[in-house]
Amino acid sequence: MIEIFSNRIEVSNPGSPLIDIMRIVDNPPKSRNEKLASLMRRLKMCEELGRGWDRIVISCELQKIPAPRIQIYQESTKVSLFSHIDFSNISMDDKEWPTYLHACIKFIEGEALTNSSLRERFGLKETSSGSVSRLIKQVVNYKLIKPLDPDTALRHMKYISIWS
Repeated sequence: MIEIFSNRIEVSNPGSPLIDIMRIVDNPPKSRNEKLASLMRRLKMCEELGRGWDRIVISCELQKIPAPRIQIYQESTKVSLFSHIDFSNISMDDKEWPTYLHACIKFIEGEALTNSSLRERFGLKETSSGSVSRLIKQVVNYKLIKPLDPDTALRHMKYISIWS
């Protein structure tokens, strides 16, 4: 079911994800029905490459909109895509998830999350580096990301996802 609201789009689907949502960006594709997936690929309806979530997250970053919110229920999954929300109006939970996803995308691209890259992701100016540093510290404390080299000076610190 697809529901369109003034500030978001919600897509609900029966069943829970086949993969852990913490690894949704980098996991290889899995299908519930391999024959149907193969047919859809041959009909050019899908790629079957497992890059869909990567593209969604990258598109959200380029548009400076919140990362998709994934909610898993007992027998269904709901993904919500939001329109633009100012950084100051985003809840802390809704800042932590895109920070983690940003680290995942950067890792896949052969890079690492930095204060500068995260400010760019959220569309913030350099004057916001303090609030971004606090956000990064909180996401590190939640063990979603980790320093690439813990001995680096704080000013030059780079971060990767915890599974990297």
